[in-house]
Amino acid sequence: MPIRDDVVVIGGGLAGSMAALSAAESGAGVRLISHKKSTLRQASGLIDVLGAVDGDAPIADPFAALDRLPEEHPYRVVGAEGIREGLRRFDDVVGDRYLGSHTDRNALVPTHGGTIKPTARYPVSVAPGLASAAEDTLLVGFRGLTDFDPVAAAAHLEAAGVPFDVDGAVVEFPIQFRDDARTTRFAKAIDEDQEDVRDRLAGTVAAGIDGHDRVGFPAMLGDDHGTAVREYLEDRLGVAVFQIPTGPPSLLGMQLEDQLIDALERAEVRLSTGNPAVGYEAEDGRLTAVTVDRRGQEVPYHATEFVLATGGLVGKGIDSDRESVSEPLFGCHVPHPEDRYEWSESEAFGDHAFARFGVVPDDDLRPTDADSAVHFPNLRAAGGVLGGADVAREKSAAGVSIATGTYAGRRAGEEVAQ
Repeated sequence: MPIRDDVVVIGGGLAGSMAALSAAESGAGVRLISHKKSTLRQASGLIDVLGAVDGDAPIADPFAALDRLPEEHPYRVVGAEGIREGLRRFDDVVGDRYLGSHTDRNALVPTHGGTIKPTARYPVSVAPGLASAAEDTLLVGFRGLTDFDPVAAAAHLEAAGVPFDVDGAVVEFPIQFRDDARTTRFAKAIDEDQEDVRDRLAGTVAAGIDGHDRVGFPAMLGDDHGTAVREYLEDRLGVAVFQIPTGPPSLLGMQLEDQLIDALERAEVRLSTGNPAVGYEAEDGRLTAVTVDRRGQEVPYHATEFVLATGGLVGKGIDSDRESVSEPLFGCHVPHPEDRYEWSESEAFGDHAFARFGVVPDDDLRPTDADSAVHFPNLRAAGGVLGGADVAREKSAAGVSIATGTYAGRRAGEEVAQ
């Protein structure tokens, strides 16, 4: 018997998860297909909607800046209401574990590199460290933990003009790990209170408080018991304690991934993981199935509607070689300069053309070909696979994924219901 659902979503990251949840809410039977671990494990766990436009940063109100984006930007398709709809659904998923829904304005979150990131939603554990609060701050890192240099981060924040004094200190972690141990190893030790590490950590840091109003640690203060760990440290230190998002593996990103998976299971979305989507079947101009390579055998997943959410260049949803750029699953058109030297600028943080590579959607997020005709009327795209947005430069990656994923999933569900 063939495998058949109403909606098939290809891609298990933020865009794919939001698309599947949105489609499921319509009553459709939904399947989500993903191959590898999502890129959320490499993400900060912060939800940025729009933090910069044409070098103007930080943007205080992302909605007020939407009309400054180029016409081909995905936000132009979904509109302000589409972004708000996506954020509302995201808020439903994360509940009280994230803050920021009380205002349209961005919060300013310190990063592990000492920069300030304009952010629409942020984990509760990050909130006491917001850069807009004029509270003297101590950043604490650990000898041997290479992911976070608190002294350099403090210097960068001070140079950025934050409205408080900020210092950095490197201390010995109470348990010795090898020099390249990841933050997840530290988090597990704190979570399980191995070797009485919480008490010993508090004792080590207490000596350096010296009038500071709050203390920031890299995001490693436990996973299952993170709230209890922070409350314990705040009680022992007598100041607010917050976490600073780190690079991969990102504990905050992994926690967000867990929350999305829980929500998908509650919504009864069927998850098919571990095998790559490698092809498709079509009939009379409509997509009828996506095929997955299962140990050398191509297995078709049939559906009425489909959502492509496989990511951009980083996620391999967009592929490139020395000659061309392509969307590898459906062969969707990806416009790019023929001359490879025009794909990038000489400056590392310049306005690179490759950053905006992706499929070109119509006004219903359906990928189009070089003549602006839709590839398939029942295929929509979401997230990083869409072109037109330089999400790293704009600080809009999560927002684009949430807004377009929610839109594409809702529209797929509506089409099934007709």
